[in-house]
Amino acid sequence: MPFVLAAVAGLAVGSFLNVVAYRLPRGESLSHPRSRCPRCEAPIRPYDNVPVLSWLLLRGRCRCCGAPISVRYPLVEAATAALYVAVVLVKGVDHDVWLGLVLVTLLVPVALIDADHRIIPNRLLGPAALVALAILAGTDVEKLPEHLIAAAAAGGFLLAALLAYPRGMGMGDVKLAAVLGLYLGRSVAPALLAALLAGTLLGLALIASKGVAAGRKTAIPFGPFLAFGGLVGLFAGSEIVDWYLARFT
Repeated sequence: MPFVLAAVAGLAVGSFLNVVAYRLPRGESLSHPRSRCPRCEAPIRPYDNVPVLSWLLLRGRCRCCGAPISVRYPLVEAATAALYVAVVLVKGVDHDVWLGLVLVTLLVPVALIDADHRIIPNRLLGPAALVALAILAGTDVEKLPEHLIAAAAAGGFLLAALLAYPRGMGMGDVKLAAVLGLYLGRSVAPALLAALLAGTLLGLALIASKGVAAGRKTAIPFGPFLAFGGLVGLFAGSEIVDWYLARFT
């Protein structure tokens, strides 16, 4: 039963995150007007706005004008549902689950917005940081110092990297790393490592395909890699840290 509830909640939240990813960087309201077809501007009827299912039944097209609807919308909804189920599966029905669910809810639009617009809005990061502090204070206040230290360390690490190589990332990445520290605590270390490795591998792949000069000039937003690293930290970070400490200390 918890997994069914998580899946349903994830589908609903994923539908809203599609709205966030589209409207927030454009400065539009997240609540008004109702969702509309981008071509004919006809409001989407409630029965055509059921996550994933409506897109399948309409064969990916607007009911009114037949314009194609991007497959990204149902994919985001399904991915959010899958991540919600994974959080409940890994964390269990316990107080730890709330940090995981909120973190997933943050990382999905962050990855989409940064990939599309190369920005990570403060309107996402600021509230997410406050929610993390509230959850920690209300569920496990003893862990709060660890998570604050992790936030400072992660943000400071990327800030140092930004100062050393300004073209590599932006302040949004620095602030996102700090927020990851608030949610992940010590697991932010493998999260940052996973993000850096993934970014490096893609960079090397671009250099191999385009050549050194063109590959190095290709701009790659780092936010999606931090989001990927955040998921690694969320689902396997504690085990990675324990393995490292047992192996090398």
